[in-house]
Amino acid sequence: MHTVIKPNEKKEHSKINITSNTHIDKNLKNTNNIITDNLPWTIKYYPKSTKEIQGQNLAIEKLLNFIKNFKKGKSALLYGPTGCGKTSSVYAIANEFDYELIEVNASDVRDADSIKEKLGNAINQTSLFSRKKIILIDEIDGISGTADRGGLSEITKLIEKSSFPIIITANEIFDQKFSTLRQKSELIEFHSLNYLSILSILKKIAEQENIHYEESVLSSLARRAGGDLRGAITDLQVLTENTKKLTKQDLDELSGRKQTETMINALMRIFKTTDPEIALSSLDDVDEEIDEIFLWIDENLPKEYTKKEDLAKAYDNLSYADVFRGRIKRWQHWHFLVYINYLLTAGIALSKKEKYQGFNKYTRTTRILNQWIYNQKNAKKKSIAEKIAKKNTHLNKRSNKRCSSIFKNYIQTRKRT
Repeated sequence: MHTVIKPNEKKEHSKINITSNTHIDKNLKNTNNIITDNLPWTIKYYPKSTKEIQGQNLAIEKLLNFIKNFKKGKSALLYGPTGCGKTSSVYAIANEFDYELIEVNASDVRDADSIKEKLGNAINQTSLFSRKKIILIDEIDGISGTADRGGLSEITKLIEKSSFPIIITANEIFDQKFSTLRQKSELIEFHSLNYLSILSILKKIAEQENIHYEESVLSSLARRAGGDLRGAITDLQVLTENTKKLTKQDLDELSGRKQTETMINALMRIFKTTDPEIALSSLDDVDEEIDEIFLWIDENLPKEYTKKEDLAKAYDNLSYADVFRGRIKRWQHWHFLVYINYLLTAGIALSKKEKYQGFNKYTRTTRILNQWIYNQKNAKKKSIAEKIAKKNTHLNKRSNKRCSSIFKNYIQTRKRT
């Protein structure tokens, strides 16, 4: 069933999006059992009206004009970078002007059949709660256009038939696969937010949460967000939720955590998609050594791929990638990096028959730590054996090794007794 949300029922909506950066936005209806203080701040401080949307006045004006003067056969296509307010603007308008909102994420309904199932009836049915209705198709980038069996074509047909405004969001819409969709849509650009707009919102949140901060430090946090308001709010919560203060040291530590978060986002895109185009770009912005990426994937694959067939195929791709890595180290054939990237991303993503539901906590590998502990234990044994050898200078290296073996057996005997 499609998601039906009536904005004025005093509910919060949130959804975890698993195909792109790590973001929590929509569709989780807040009940009386959920304590507001425990919500992610991206939900807790979600804009309730267009006045709360920062830095997008022209885009909001165009979007309101499209909705109020809707003409059948045309959609609104909102595009712009991550975290600039595309989806939140639709939610704010729905809440402010009392529209019923029906929303789907394009990555979950990529083929024609699933799109018909989710939206086929909604485009013409009278609203359950009021006469006004908006249909939101979020993150159209999640549809590949080739492997998704007519998904984009079906959306175009729905636009032609719909009696209600259809609003579509995307980060990048000038790909060739969206050419027909662009012709059927009014293009509305959302610009990257400047740091002053982000700073203004962070200040309001900091005051509401009683956070102690220096103006220069909060300003630096806003600048580091790179126009991503959602990311800035998440960073503020992570850094201050427990301590209720923001320091320069917190910002210095943030860069290290950002690297880990980027790798986790990459893993989510690989593990949670069956679209090779989405998977292939997963590692583009990851600042990790190739050896570290291998360890991350090896550590977390069994947590995600619970079916034996899927896991076996995934490890086959990982092992083939490792073969190419060995050839690079041995012969310096760096062009093999292309094959490694394909095997680690699209290869592993396509190893599963279908996307696994639910979410897992991805962690950095513990293998290196375990190896270090093992080596430390062995170092102690070798040290004792060498001391024994010095006292018995006639012992050669072979005898030394034998002595070490005897000592090891002695330790194991002591443990058993």
